[in-house]
Amino acid sequence: MAHVHRDRLRPGTAVSLLAVAGLTATALCAPAGAAAPAPGPAARLQPAAEDDGAGCPVPAPGLPAADAKLPDPFRKADGTRITAKSDWRCRRAEIRELAERHVYGDKPAKPQRVTGTVSRTGITVNVTDNGRSASFSASVELPGGSGPFPAVVVLGGLGADTAAIKAAGAAVVRLDPYAIGREGTPRTNKQGAFYTVYGSSSSTGLLLAWAWGVSRLIDVIEQSDGSVLRADATGVTGCSRFGKGALVSGAFDQRIALTMPIESGTGGAPVFRGVAQESGAQPLSSAYGEQPWLGDAFGSFTGNPAALPVDTHETIAMIAPRGLFLMENPHVDWLAARSGSVAALGGAEVYKALGAGGNISYWSDVQDGTHCAARAEWRTPLQQNIRKFLLGTGGDTGVFRISSRKHGDLAQWRNWQTPVLADRR
Repeated sequence: MAHVHRDRLRPGTAVSLLAVAGLTATALCAPAGAAAPAPGPAARLQPAAEDDGAGCPVPAPGLPAADAKLPDPFRKADGTRITAKSDWRCRRAEIRELAERHVYGDKPAKPQRVTGTVSRTGITVNVTDNGRSASFSASVELPGGSGPFPAVVVLGGLGADTAAIKAAGAAVVRLDPYAIGREGTPRTNKQGAFYTVYGSSSSTGLLLAWAWGVSRLIDVIEQSDGSVLRADATGVTGCSRFGKGALVSGAFDQRIALTMPIESGTGGAPVFRGVAQESGAQPLSSAYGEQPWLGDAFGSFTGNPAALPVDTHETIAMIAPRGLFLMENPHVDWLAARSGSVAALGGAEVYKALGAGGNISYWSDVQDGTHCAARAEWRTPLQQNIRKFLLGTGGDTGVFRISSRKHGDLAQWRNWQTPVLADRR
């Protein structure tokens, strides 16, 4: 029986994908400097809604037979495959439901009341929902110029090179994820603003709680007068555990124009099915037990990821066709970069099917093995992505630079092929 996720349904949120049909397919392996038509303002690349599939009827998901291969992102819950680019909106809603139910926990819809302020030095956020309230804040660092500026939310002070972000013309918004969801707590007594509102025993993990916090920041930016920060041009980045949070933030809020996770490791980009087979990678049980990053329901899959009806290539696909720049470190086995490359390659198939192959980049070909270092190899593609997706002044094509040390083979992980999707709406 079909149903609509009760927590996500809001009147008027079923917005069609903007500009998907009009985006031009581009080669994934093109040189970093290859030219492509500028996309125009970032608002043309993503819907105005946090979740444009909130009105889609989503069948109650069951658990299919275990399969060691990656699930087909194009196959709907009813067993048929999507045939048009416009079908992706509701297929994405199905993937979101599976990801919430089995991996991350539930992300509630926009709270009943969100207020706050935006200044040249900070953002305050006040949230009220179901009679419970919480507040948190973030600092703002502006680049030179008069603005208004696009903003890149940096989770936990670890993420893409902030000097390079500001030099490209974007503001840096520093958000402390622990104000939203703290580490070091048991799953039965989670703490932070999210859990103050939705309960300390909530089954939602920290990653989606942090994503909720990013979304509430965007709500406040949207409500501001627009003189400091642009509401239509927000990015998010983070490294390590905060890279996990950045990926989930971009996947679950379609207002985010550019997502830039760095070295996210197990529980982040790497496909769950691959981690157990990658020597030295952090095991799923370890990532689940180290902190309550993942939703409580994921605990039943740590020893059998083949039983998951969803995997992280589909988390990546949820970001399509918006900008995505994945950065990984092949020098630290614990970070599972080989499985990360498989996830990126799998998610890129959805980008290509939507005619947006040039909007995803992946780069693990780096010399410095230090975890969360500001790498020279990433500076140019970072700024190219900011210009393209946040400033609307660039048109560089996405590039895949996968290290030979950790190069995954997507062909070994799928038994499905990428369809040619029609342009009809």
